[in-house]
Amino acid sequence: MSLYIGMMSGTSLDGVDGVLVDFWAGAARTMSAAYVEFPQSLRDELMALQAASPNEIEREALAANKLAELYADCVAELLAKAEMKSADVRAIGAHGQTIRHRPELGFTRQIINASLLAELSDIDVIADFRSRDVAAGGQGAPLVPAGHKALFGKEGKMRVLANIGGIANISLLHNDGAVGGYDTGPGNVLMNAWISRHKGVEFDDNGTWAATGKEVPGLLAALLSEPYFALPAPKSTGRDLFHADWLNARLAPFSDAKPEDVMFTLLRLTAVSLAREIAQHEAETLYVCGGGAYNATLMRELQAELGTATKVESTDALGVPPNRVEAMVFAWLSHRFDERQPGNLPSVTGARGERILGALYPR
Repeated sequence: MSLYIGMMSGTSLDGVDGVLVDFWAGAARTMSAAYVEFPQSLRDELMALQAASPNEIEREALAANKLAELYADCVAELLAKAEMKSADVRAIGAHGQTIRHRPELGFTRQIINASLLAELSDIDVIADFRSRDVAAGGQGAPLVPAGHKALFGKEGKMRVLANIGGIANISLLHNDGAVGGYDTGPGNVLMNAWISRHKGVEFDDNGTWAATGKEVPGLLAALLSEPYFALPAPKSTGRDLFHADWLNARLAPFSDAKPEDVMFTLLRLTAVSLAREIAQHEAETLYVCGGGAYNATLMRELQAELGTATKVESTDALGVPPNRVEAMVFAWLSHRFDERQPGNLPSVTGARGERILGALYPR
């Protein structure tokens, strides 16, 4: 066996997904999966750390400690479910939590106390995957297309995957082996912020609230006028652009709109911005992963935008539940690091070349 753990906490700030994967003989077999929810206090602090604030260095360090503890809880659950010991695992690939992503300024920041995680888990930890790609002139994101190719690529067949977390990104797995991909724009991040403001909950379960609304005339066009959508790839984005102030500025002329109608229009923004990119490629099927795959209203709108030419399915059709895919990619990236093999794709990130991604924190 060749066991690696992958763990991912994304833009939605909901918690950490973890998987224990066996990469023996070139295959990837999931041995166990776990999810640890973030307490509200940590969510609030991580949200606050997205922007400059008082005493942020100390507060970031304390948040990184708490993240390490929760990641360690996830590791313990994974091992218990698989009836494995820490000594059985080669390494943990820990993404950490992005609090700033500014590749145009030469940095990206994912926080986690990887030393503490190594101490608590007694397993080698590989973290800070994005910084080396940024140092090589790349966007540092998305990193999932390389993993998607390894996990889901099929020779002679075009496959397109959409990862809809807080931010949405696509992976283009061409039938000749070439790979493309980039962040298309908001996934759930604006919808989550809007429902939190009006309903006091973290997300719109199954898109139920959005389904009660209708599109606000003119608002979708105003949202799509954001210059990011017209930028050529490679490109990446995050909360540094798509945040509450961005949304408030564009909603100002639509102050009379009903909250549920705004919610549906935000869902349409995600569906339309994704579909416009996917429609440029000949794909019989779009495979969706991330939290967006569990939003029936979003999946329906995405299918409506793509029409009959492209069937929309979740990655369940490929044998992997949507909420496990990103964590599996970081398990794969830790495996690549352990083998001293590159984990990025310059065709995706724009880096000057292939690079080994991550930094090692030994057990």
